[in-house]
Amino acid sequence: MKKAVKRMLDTIESEVHYTRSLIGKNALDPRVMAAMAAVPRDQFVPPELRAFAYDNGPLPIGHGQTISQPYIVALMTDLLQIGPEHEVLEVGTGSGYQTAVLAELAHRVYTIEVIGELGEASAERLRALDYTNIEYRIGNGYAGWPEHAPYDGIMVTAAASHIPPALVEQLGPGGRLVVPVGLPYSHQELMLVEKDAGGDTHSRDILGVAFVPLREGEDSQADTPSLH
Repeated sequence: MKKAVKRMLDTIESEVHYTRSLIGKNALDPRVMAAMAAVPRDQFVPPELRAFAYDNGPLPIGHGQTISQPYIVALMTDLLQIGPEHEVLEVGTGSGYQTAVLAELAHRVYTIEVIGELGEASAERLRALDYTNIEYRIGNGYAGWPEHAPYDGIMVTAAASHIPPALVEQLGPGGRLVVPVGLPYSHQELMLVEKDAGGDTHSRDILGVAFVPLREGEDSQADTPSLH
């Protein structure tokens, strides 16, 4: 297993080198790389796919969803610049893998998943792995989770057709939002949105990506309470 983790980390470093002109850096934050090493990725994929867990590619996790490739997970995490005192919102729990990486770095992670079975399984998995700084919710994350705003960082793990206004609103001063933007099965761009101390926002494209689509529309009345 240690060899597989090292191979994954080496591949991430190679991808960073290859894309350095796009992402504007030659290496990711060592804390991010340590988090990637600490989270057992093989526990977040179906048993029949565990042999491929540390390969640098997405894998299906059921319900038409995927676990993102390690490089993209590491890059998106790095872009948030998470500090140990930060509170982070994740839209799209998925398998819980990205959630776990965030939880390694942040004070608290709030995560929302629209697919009930997926969200409940992920919450159970993360609790079994002793993550105690995560709060879970089943519902549409397009409108965010305003009760706990403002957030120091917000990550969206599915592609939106545009940057959701509610998420920008829930971002605190100095906060960062990382979101893939684009149409399904078409060109998508990973975007970074930064909010300055005065509340103004600035965005920039990072690189092309491919994500499953974000379910949009503010149907938050269909949300259930937090999972306990």
